[in-house]
Amino acid sequence: MTRFWITALILLSTLFIFSGCAEKKPYKYPNYEIIKPEKTCKPNRKNIQALLDSYLGKPYVWAEEGPNAFDCSGLTYKIYGSMGVEIPRIASEQAKMGKKVPFQNLYYGDLIFFGSTNKRSKRINHVGMYLGDGWFAHASSKQRKVTISHFKTEPVYRKRMKVCKRYLSEDERAKYMNCDVPLRDMPSTSSRYTTPWQTGMKLPKKAVPS
Repeated sequence: MTRFWITALILLSTLFIFSGCAEKKPYKYPNYEIIKPEKTCKPNRKNIQALLDSYLGKPYVWAEEGPNAFDCSGLTYKIYGSMGVEIPRIASEQAKMGKKVPFQNLYYGDLIFFGSTNKRSKRINHVGMYLGDGWFAHASSKQRKVTISHFKTEPVYRKRMKVCKRYLSEDERAKYMNCDVPLRDMPSTSSRYTTPWQTGMKLPKKAVPS
């Protein structure tokens, strides 16, 4: 065996040993480790709908991005990330990216960002995904699950609306990934190194930490 192949074999063995020794962190609430979604499908609205349908009814758990529990921005992060569209993890950062669109021009899959009813406040603390005809999906801390709401039956959301953003063009041929202001650096990891909330685990008593 040549020296090259001996060296290569040693390197591969070393990598295998270290990969096998990687410690996976057990779940602890709240889990602030950001698990980057694996790309599983192409970016289009048919896949947005399929992903969303699979997550409806999943419990709301603060700081989770699935696949078994979500907070509001964790849901949108997971759906777009699964299509290879990389957006920030938290709602206030997600709102910095994409193409700004007026409420009356919202299209399926656009994101709607909410804050307080104070019109002067620009702080964003919630995000939902527009479905059409006044309907939107979101991981609701109030209902404690991923659900669908309507602006007519829950008018407070219209009062809380701050900005609407689009990441996919209507014909799905372009991605709007421009950024209004610098993004906050938030390193991500994978489920290989940390444990997300699992079905069967106890749900936290509070929707958000005090």
